[in-house]
Amino acid sequence: MSRLLALAYGIACYGVMFATLLYLFGFLANVGVPKGIDTGASTSAGVALSINLALLALFGLQHSLMARPRFKAWWTRLVPHSIERSTYVLLSSAALILLYVAWRPLTQAIWVAQAAWAVTAWWSIYLFGIVLLLAATFAIDHFELFGLRQVWLNLLRRSPASPDFTVAWFYQYVRHPIYLGWLLIFWATPHMTLGHLLFAGAMTLYILVAVRYEERDLVSLHGSAYVQYRRRVPMLFPRPGRRRYTLQREQP
Repeated sequence: MSRLLALAYGIACYGVMFATLLYLFGFLANVGVPKGIDTGASTSAGVALSINLALLALFGLQHSLMARPRFKAWWTRLVPHSIERSTYVLLSSAALILLYVAWRPLTQAIWVAQAAWAVTAWWSIYLFGIVLLLAATFAIDHFELFGLRQVWLNLLRRSPASPDFTVAWFYQYVRHPIYLGWLLIFWATPHMTLGHLLFAGAMTLYILVAVRYEERDLVSLHGSAYVQYRRRVPMLFPRPGRRRYTLQREQP
């Protein structure tokens, strides 16, 4: 693949990802999209549950398996390193698009907020989760996370720099603000249905499992610096009154 074509591919994958992400926000809120989590063809509860669990499992397996270093080592024998992340992003988007299309609603109400202040509070938490999620990606490297930096450096014939462990913004208070943002997005709704609860619960379980593997990889990558960080900073929820973490660099 030519370098220019790889760049075009990376940009296209990013565009698909961003559109898919925006759709997810509307899908969970049942707002601004042709099919939300509580709309679509109705089936029996058993069939809907089976289909939805299969869709969630497919997304979880794809998203987690392709992120593991061993898989990447094998995968990059087939796919150039420069487009590995873009391809991961594209396939993750495809798994989500399939979920949007095939999801079956389970509309039994679990809770429904009636008071205006409660509805406003739920939507405020939901929007805060979206802002936190997006901001946290920029606090590390948004463009590397979604594959754009890799294809750009490939075009310039430059090798990516070795990953450096840094602690910025939200990461000074919680180790995984991106996951925290997702949890707020999954659970914050004034009208929780059984289908939405299934989605939120399954995705929460996925996060709790995935974060363990991710932290193991981060320890392997960054060594003692990450071990010290993990001891001092909570994983998902900041602790009230706790001072922000400042990374101490080793003296040469």
